[in-house]
Amino acid sequence: MQRMVATWGAQLRWAALLAQPQGPSLDQVLICGMGGSGISGDFAAALCSAPVRVHKGYGLPAWAANSGTAVLAVSYSGNTEETLSAVEAARAGGLRLAAVTSGGRLLEVARSEGWPLVEVPGGLQPRAALGYLLGGVISLLGGWGISSIGPNELNAAAALTDSLLDKASAARLDASRLAASLDGRMVGVYGSEGLVAPAAQRWKTQINENAKWPAWWALLPELDHNEVLSWSSLSHITRDKVGLVVLRDRDEGARVAARVRITAEVMDRDVNWVGEVWSQGELPLERIVSLAVMGDLVSLELARLAGVDPVPVEAIEELKQKLAEEPS
Repeated sequence: MQRMVATWGAQLRWAALLAQPQGPSLDQVLICGMGGSGISGDFAAALCSAPVRVHKGYGLPAWAANSGTAVLAVSYSGNTEETLSAVEAARAGGLRLAAVTSGGRLLEVARSEGWPLVEVPGGLQPRAALGYLLGGVISLLGGWGISSIGPNELNAAAALTDSLLDKASAARLDASRLAASLDGRMVGVYGSEGLVAPAAQRWKTQINENAKWPAWWALLPELDHNEVLSWSSLSHITRDKVGLVVLRDRDEGARVAARVRITAEVMDRDVNWVGEVWSQGELPLERIVSLAVMGDLVSLELARLAGVDPVPVEAIEELKQKLAEEPS
């Protein structure tokens, strides 16, 4: 997994060379995908000013059926059950379709139907292919006039990623220190609405999959209306067994910054605030990718501390096998 994560920069540079498939200008897009594939849609939605929605489940949301929206299916394997279900629902509804995948059934259907398609390199775990998948999504959205991110932004993000992943980087040292503070604790990842939100979600899922470690994510200001109350009853447990990390960005706004400070003060007596991680870079793509890379590094360090191999996902494979044996 260390070797896979080290390809982040190369993946983004690969995406910078993609030719944008040209299509009609669209008003909105629905991105359908699950897990390490679907998170590319969340990143894209945060980066685009035009409406981009994300669906993670079977079929399509009720609003989409007769909306005329375009559906962009993202599945690294090309065989994700839920995503293929969404594709069939979109085909039945006569909706415009496009795909980002490395193979499987989705690649076969996209080729045969002549949909706009980005075929990404295979051979990785889906969660380690976010650069390819996000790059493919950005390319297709650009062809529809939904995204304005181009090669310059992708190459800048690649350069920043390489610097963060350098073996002697300060980022690696920071990730090791943060993981050491989280060792033995369930991890809560806090962010704020906007650019930081999908990065917080990505931290949670990477810690789950790479370290096989319990984690969750929540966003300000919403968590101040509920989760802020949740610690006092079990504070004798949460003080020692929970660690909170907050992700920050320079555009979070003064009121969110105030909430971070005050929320930490209010919660401090009942739960441990371990640290904060700020985005790096100038452009939005750089900043969101920098947070994702730091999450990857922390998750791998937690895996090392737990003594587990980050690559296998036995529980997910067992679940898929048992589902395959269930009658449709």
